[in-house]
Amino acid sequence: MIEPTLEKLRAMRLSTMAEAFREQVERTDMGELVFEERFGLLVDAEQLARENKRKARLLREAKLKQSQACLEEIDYAARRGLDKPTIRRLATCAWVSEHQNIVITGATGTGKTYLACALAHQACRKGHRVLYRRASRLFDEMHLARADGSYVRMLARIARMEALVLDDWALTKLNEQERHDLLEILEDRAENRSTIMTSQLPVTNWHEQIGDPTLADAILDRVLHKAHRIVIKGTSMRKEVESKAK
Repeated sequence: MIEPTLEKLRAMRLSTMAEAFREQVERTDMGELVFEERFGLLVDAEQLARENKRKARLLREAKLKQSQACLEEIDYAARRGLDKPTIRRLATCAWVSEHQNIVITGATGTGKTYLACALAHQACRKGHRVLYRRASRLFDEMHLARADGSYVRMLARIARMEALVLDDWALTKLNEQERHDLLEILEDRAENRSTIMTSQLPVTNWHEQIGDPTLADAILDRVLHKAHRIVIKGTSMRKEVESKAK
């Protein structure tokens, strides 16, 4: 009965359960467990495998710039000004469930992208769909989408993401098309989805970078409403690493 059972489990795409069942058959100590306990172990193995596959798929889909970034490895040195209780609260990913945004600002090299990717990584662990894009790359993709007729589909795909990471935002002033594209994205996400935005510029300078006062007001209202603001202080961590290596 063992081989036919294994074949049926695999046919039902329960391959992990099949392997766990085979291991149980081969182990002599399994006789000490009652049927319910052994069956529970099989179900646990299958569930864990599916959860791990889903997390791996979500991480691949997210395309994080720093895919190995994690909250456990964050440097809380005093010079950085990071508030550990705040990061711990964000680690619960309630901000995603409650459709809140996160704004991370600081000088170049201070670890804004790492923190954004770590928060996005944690969201993937919790089962949320995430997408990472550098702002300039996203605008380029939207320009191409307009040209090939896939603009509406692209907007719909972004809107489905529970968390969008928009990295290196506001490095340059937006042109008219970029302003409208950004507003379209944020309009779909306001009160429905979450967005993480990182920038070298303080929030007070964003209005000027957007350009058009009316659109700037609309964009900033959708970003900053219900947003967690994190300002990373200090100098470039990359330069610190380089100086220590010399």
